[in-house]
Amino acid sequence: MTPSLTQVRVRDCMHPGIFSCSGDAPLGEVAGIMAKHRVHAVAVTGGDDRRVAAVASDLDVVGAAASGREPTAIQVAATEPLKISADAPVRDAAQLMTEHGVAHLVVVDPASGYPIGILSTLDLAALYADDAREW
Repeated sequence: MTPSLTQVRVRDCMHPGIFSCSGDAPLGEVAGIMAKHRVHAVAVTGGDDRRVAAVASDLDVVGAAASGREPTAIQVAATEPLKISADAPVRDAAQLMTEHGVAHLVVVDPASGYPIGILSTLDLAALYADDAREW
């Protein structure tokens, strides 16, 4: 049975934890994080706090590599850092992803606003997979 997207919360299907780098990290470092951890996006942090300033996607990295440039993480991160509360219904996340044409959302703790995970389109697809766990 397919779950209702209004009943499942973001926290129930997100990937806990977040891979990140500083804004001045070179392109090779960003690509290395993606390759080592087999992820499609890396959060780029700004300043001294843990807040996400941008998200560098795999397509951002490929585009920069193809250009022959050696940008920093913040320069390559073309993906808007869209955030969603862990308590939000998955339906809200799906709508946000669709409206903005992104494949990843930064999941934030509703109380602190700090990032606690990532929700990807593949996480949402898993809700509909034939072998998905019971919701």
